[in-house]
Amino acid sequence: MLKMFRVVSIVEGLSFLTILCVSFGIISRDFVFYIGLFHGVLFIAYLVLSLLVTDKKGWSILVWLALFLAAVIPFAFIIVEFLLRTRSTVMNEVVVD
Repeated sequence: MLKMFRVVSIVEGLSFLTILCVSFGIISRDFVFYIGLFHGVLFIAYLVLSLLVTDKKGWSILVWLALFLAAVIPFAFIIVEFLLRTRSTVMNEVVVD
């Protein structure tokens, strides 16, 4: 489930950046409906998966709030991915040793 959350996190973050590019006029406004619809579905999937992963891993509500804030701050998904990758690498080394 964590792996799926990480994938959705990256795709949702990229779709958010795409929405911002439309806002700034970098991408044509002809695609606003489709990009917005795609981003909305990904945002809801992100929130649901973040709640499920937080519950499954036993993380505190503060961790979930940080994940939620990362969903609305541009480029924060990169930090989330880095922290989750670092944490999973450390946990794998502990299990192997």
